[in-house]
Formats: sequence, C-alpha cells, structure tokens
Amino acid sequence: MAEESQPKPFKPLFPHQPAATASSSTDSKKDDDSTTKLANGLVLDKDGKPCRLCTSAASWRAMTKQAKAPAAAASTTTSTNDSVAKPPTSSESKPTSLPAPTQNECPPDVEKLGRSTWTLLHSMTATYPTKATPEQQTEMRSFLKLFSRLYPCWVCADDFRTWMAEPSGKNEPRLGGRSDFGTWMCEAHNEVNRKLGKKEFDCRFWEERWRTGWKDGRCD
Repeated sequence: MAEESQPKPFKPLFPHQPAATASSSTDSKKDDDSTTKLANGLVLDKDGKPCRLCTSAASWRAMTKQAKAPAAAASTTTSTNDSVAKPPTSSESKPTSLPAPTQNECPPDVEKLGRSTWTLLHSMTATYPTKATPEQQTEMRSFLKLFSRLYPCWVCADDFRTWMAEPSGKNEPRLGGRSDFGTWMCEAHNEVNRKLGKKEFDCRFWEERWRTGWKDGRCD
C-alpha cells in the first residue's frame, strides 16, 4: 500500500506481456504459441502475427528495425552490381506527400493504450451516480463485460476478465454507488500495478485524483 502522503499520478497500466500461457478464450487454447512472450518482447495476436497493441513501442521499433535490415542490405548489393543507372519511374519521380511526422500521430503501443484506458475508466467512476439505480448497475455491468472482451490488447482483456471472475467473488464489480465503484476500479488498477512491479495507489484518494482534484489546489 502506498504511503499516506498524497500519491503521484498513475503509471501506464493494464499492459503486460505474459509468459507462455493459454488464453481464457476457447479459440486460443488450441494454439499456445499465440500467447508466447517472444524473446524480443513482442506478443503475438491470435492469428499468430505481432500484436502492436499488446507490445511496447520499444519492442515494436526493434522488430521493424530488424525486419528492415535485410531489405536495406539487399538494396545496397543491387545498386552496387548495377552498372547502368535506371531512369526513375513515374512513381519515383512523384513522391507521395505525407503529413509531417510527429510522435502523437503514431498508432498507440500497449502502454499508451493503457494510460488512455485508465483515464476513461476512472473518469466513468467519477461520474457514476452516488447511488445507482438497478438499471444503471445493469448497464455498467454489461459495459464491463463487453469491455473485458473487446479491449484491443487481447491478453490484457483476458487478464481483466479472469480477475473479475475470481472464484470467491471478491473481485466482482461493486456497482451500488460511486464510492464503491470508484474503490473497486482503484483495486483493479492496483492489481495491474502489482503485476508490473509498480507502486500501488492509495485508494482512499481516488476521488481527489479522478473527480474533485487535489486539496492542495494543484488542479485549480
């Protein structure tokens, strides 16, 4: 548990890269290779291809750099062996105009996706009713069920779904009202913190972090 002093903002979560284990979905049980943590940190999607949304940006760049190396070497060899220069093709003479590259315009990696997702989930608890009606509880329960199946990082989705379905029932969503739901979401977040070796958040402060703002005025 974190110290009683006001904790720092959350770190990127949900993302994790498991060792070779079977997914909770029936399809992935047929092929354990789909959940294998590769030596270079890549995680495979269920179709056996690298999963960008399940992999860190550093690991993805390492993979693409490695893939480009043989092609670059082959291109150099070809240009060296060609004794006659070839005229540029129409496509070469008219380069495609692309937007100026920025870091924010690249597809998200598993960490950026996780940070954005936690912002959404905690914001949902912050706007949840103080006392939820049966209908509101049903709607949120349905959302969490679908979310745990449709989240883009499939290994993270499986992990969240498995955590909620813990046999004792202690991890079932507590949806009676904002206080219980917000604390439950904080506990879910801390479960991922523990798995990633990150500092846990003191759940007593979840409303200050995600709803009202810190009492020292830093958010005013």
